Amino acid sequence: MKKEIVLPDYNHSILNLITSILNYYNVETNHHSLENLDNILKQRYKNVIFLVLDGMGEHILNKISQNGFFNNHKIDCITSVYPSTTTAALTTYYSGKPPYESGWIAWSQYFKEYGRAVDMFSHKESYKGDSLKDARIDVFNDIMKYKSIFERIEEASPNIKAYEITPSYSDKRAKRSIRADSIDEIILNIQMLCNNQDEKFILAYSDNPDGLLHKYGTTSKEVEEFIKETEDKIKTMCESLPEDTVLIISADHGHKDIENAYNLLDYPEIQECLILPPSLESRSLTFWVKEDRKEDFEKRFNKIFGEEFLLMKKEEFLEKHFLGYGEKHYKIDDFIGNYVALSISSSIIKLETFLAEGKKVKKSTHCGLTKDEMEVPMIIIGK
Repeated sequence: MKKEIVLPDYNHSILNLITSILNYYNVETNHHSLENLDNILKQRYKNVIFLVLDGMGEHILNKISQNGFFNNHKIDCITSVYPSTTTAALTTYYSGKPPYESGWIAWSQYFKEYGRAVDMFSHKESYKGDSLKDARIDVFNDIMKYKSIFERIEEASPNIKAYEITPSYSDKRAKRSIRADSIDEIILNIQMLCNNQDEKFILAYSDNPDGLLHKYGTTSKEVEEFIKETEDKIKTMCESLPEDTVLIISADHGHKDIENAYNLLDYPEIQECLILPPSLESRSLTFWVKEDRKEDFEKRFNKIFGEEFLLMKKEEFLEKHFLGYGEKHYKIDDFIGNYVALSISSSIIKLETFLAEGKKVKKSTHCGLTKDEMEVPMIIIGK
């Protein structure tokens, strides 16, 4: 089981992929780029397209379409950031910063300003789903805001127009934002943009196959059909794109089928050690433990979950740079309790309280350290 562990490599990860794109557009960065992508981008392109297929990990793609269009154009396998989850990874793409710098770590983060755990993308209270519209401050505008890569690119290269293509429910991160809720709509908009004469960067995001993976699992026919059909559609699209166009395809993370779902409410011996309910995600949890119960907590947690989760103190977690390098976001110390537990198995620990049940257990999910979650392909199609 532990042989499958893959640590985030912040010299060879999705952070470095987006850094190569930023460097191409003369944006100053403090992170390493990917040499193989840099070499491709030495040729100047009128259209640089970056397509993110949420959840399409390296090993899912290999199992479904080992000799397909995507793998035939794959030039590398890179790691996600940690936690290997959309909140952290997609924000890395949108900000050009690792979670350590952006502060965007996981789906649910505890804000002392509200005394609540908050879902980072929906901006709702994590357990009851309450709206935060009456809050006296907006933590997402006042505390968690970052300068997007779209703004940074246009500032550094004023001749470039930067676009995002995202689902209709998404926050807008670019001033040139287009809504698309399917692969067909994404392709239609990419073709439309590439047919105008502007020099441009396009980041297009598809929330599948992630949504299908959560619902049906990694070996489902629904996921297989989506990936194979998407390959065919992207291949056809590439044939119609103008010269001086390069398409970069990757993912934010992979997926792991879930076999066991534990509920901490069933373990009073652990509950009595805690100050607050755990937060972050079900495969990457943080705990606030009473100072005089730390030894008890460690022994009890490891006895129950030690074969399935790596438990470490906050200091070790940060010193090993799981969240990356750079200028530490000042909220990191609020968001991370005095312990973290990282899944190395096919198990989750549900986040819930006696006031509200946790979210429904999904067939497959992510956020752990297995190779299935941590490794993603980098695919390049140039014209």
